[in-house]
Amino acid sequence: MSDFRIIDHTAEVRAAMDKAIDKALEMCGLKAEGYAKMICPVDTGNLRNSITHTPGEDKSEYIGTNVEYGPYVELGTSRTKAQPYLRPAVQDHTDVYARIMKQCLNEI
Repeated sequence: MSDFRIIDHTAEVRAAMDKAIDKALEMCGLKAEGYAKMICPVDTGNLRNSITHTPGEDKSEYIGTNVEYGPYVELGTSRTKAQPYLRPAVQDHTDVYARIMKQCLNEI
């Protein structure tokens, strides 16, 4: 009779996956922040310099600004045309973010 035991490595696998996902989200956040800064309209540079990313709850990443007029630039107003810089930074580069996620998960 062979002497083997089944060892449960579920916790280690989950921890490795969580770590890989956190790393990928951070990398995606940095990338999106860079894209947003590249296309952000610039007058004084205040808006562009305020763009940042931060981890959210439940495995998410937020890209944005705390500048009061940021939403008006992104979405426009009744008197000014929208000049999106956040939405395109995310939507136009989904292939890049998917590659980052895949790369980080393949490193496990």
